[in-house]
Amino acid sequence: MNFIEELRWRGMLQDAMPGTEEQLNKEMTAGYIGFDPTAKSLHIGNLATIMLLKHFQLAGHKPFALVGGATGMVGDPSGKAAERQFLSEETLKENQEGIRNQLAKFLDFDCGENSAEIVNNYDWFKEIGFLEFLREVGKYLTVNYMMSKDSVKNRLTTGISFTEFSYQLLQGYDFYWLYKNKNVRLQMGGSDQWGNITTGTELIRRKEAAMVGESDEENVTYQAYALTTPLVTKADGTKFGKSEAGNVWLDPSFTSPYQFYQFWLSQTDIDTPRLLRVFTLYSKTEIEAIESQHADAPHLRIAQKALAKDVTTRVHGEEQYELAVKASEVLFGKATLETLQSLDEATFTSIFDGVPQTEIAKEDWLACSSVLDLISVVTNNEVYASKGEARRAMQGNAVSVNKVKITDEKLAVADLQLLQGKYLLIGKGKKNHIIKVLN
Repeated sequence: MNFIEELRWRGMLQDAMPGTEEQLNKEMTAGYIGFDPTAKSLHIGNLATIMLLKHFQLAGHKPFALVGGATGMVGDPSGKAAERQFLSEETLKENQEGIRNQLAKFLDFDCGENSAEIVNNYDWFKEIGFLEFLREVGKYLTVNYMMSKDSVKNRLTTGISFTEFSYQLLQGYDFYWLYKNKNVRLQMGGSDQWGNITTGTELIRRKEAAMVGESDEENVTYQAYALTTPLVTKADGTKFGKSEAGNVWLDPSFTSPYQFYQFWLSQTDIDTPRLLRVFTLYSKTEIEAIESQHADAPHLRIAQKALAKDVTTRVHGEEQYELAVKASEVLFGKATLETLQSLDEATFTSIFDGVPQTEIAKEDWLACSSVLDLISVVTNNEVYASKGEARRAMQGNAVSVNKVKITDEKLAVADLQLLQGKYLLIGKGKKNHIIKVLN
């Protein structure tokens, strides 16, 4: 697979230094992308660059994922209007481990010569003193050069500390270290990283030139390249990757698989074609077939379902994808008792997040004589305002328990099965209410 051509048809190529494509077509090349551990989990804003590494490896090249244990202590000013808050070393270590585990889901670390590798820049920065860094790195890049970068220029009006100003030197040295020690020839990232990435190629050029002396500087040969992918935005120009609750995370403890699946399923017809190209591994032929089927029956949301299936399965696995599909059936009213019983507790609570809930003690549950008493008296009229109202609703076929219609007001509570051993889903017409039995 031609890596550059793959990126072009997918709309994933923003900029590339001259000679990059020739280098990649010539031989297997090592390339890297950096991820600063500012949180325990990556989010889908990071996913586009992770897909760069995935396609890079599929094209036969060797991917490196750099976890920024050192740079995470400083903070990248790119795209930020204010100084980042420092994180503790303990928090950074926890974040690094979480990111390592997530990257392992996308890259193959045992496939021979082009197996992926994860590196941590703290491993080399911890050995470098401040004076040594100034001599080995700071000497080679002028302040004028550093101030020309957008990440710096955009912060001059609000102010930028020396700490964040120096970030590009740290990232530049990462590239130089990997170039010298791991034979890495390419750095990739989002388009907002172009300035930081080219600082690395410039540092490599100047340090290599210094090694041969000024008299032979023009004849220096080095192989260091840069490539970026466009930042993913919605059709209206707004940033992609946010839900009403904030970031959509890859960690299921932050964003449940069900919520993750629903995010992709809810994308518009305008945005979905690009998202299919950037975030899935479908081939060009497969994507065109999906889009053709979608165009014939847009109401079936075939493209969105294909998008949600591919991404959810790769991030959370086949089992969690299947649970998310079942959960969606619950959301749209097509679920059965069997569907509810098949859901795990995390998925169940994700679906009904925000639905009114009544908690009752287990002894009250066991003492309850009938469903009518349960949904009126025992729950202190939180489900129905009175026993009479509950009775009329039952007679009108408007009450269900766990998606099963209940018309017999004398039905024993003992005949009901608690979901996950603790929940009852009460249907009030088209509205839901949950009864949670406390042990």
